[in-house]
Amino acid sequence: MTNQAQLARPRYRYKPLNILAGGILLAGAGVGLTMLYKVNPSYSHIFPPCVFHELTGLYCPGCGATRAVHHLLHGEIAAAFAMNPLLVVSLPLIPLFWSRPQLIRRADVGIAIMVTVIAYFILRNVPLWPFTLLAPHII
Repeated sequence: MTNQAQLARPRYRYKPLNILAGGILLAGAGVGLTMLYKVNPSYSHIFPPCVFHELTGLYCPGCGATRAVHHLLHGEIAAAFAMNPLLVVSLPLIPLFWSRPQLIRRADVGIAIMVTVIAYFILRNVPLWPFTLLAPHII
């Protein structure tokens, strides 16, 4: 038989370590975004360059993302899109996946994300127009 106290207990409880970890993560994100707002990564050496691009000369799917976020924080959507279009287009998906984590666990969604990122990686390195528009560039 089940005890009445066990039935009254909530199914999910927040643990102090989870709250602390979430607070630290939120504070770190706030500091990082504030720093990214104040310092332009195009002209500062505070933010490291992409190691993959430095070694291979190819643009990874994340190349230009730091500069894109800087432009987004300043409300410059076209400039952000010029730096990393995939990041700008995929930002509205973050609240969706945050509110419905079961979506990201689905195999078809994971495969679609993986195919999209790989195709983006390949296409942004094709040296022909219009694919050159996918590489980071200043408008």
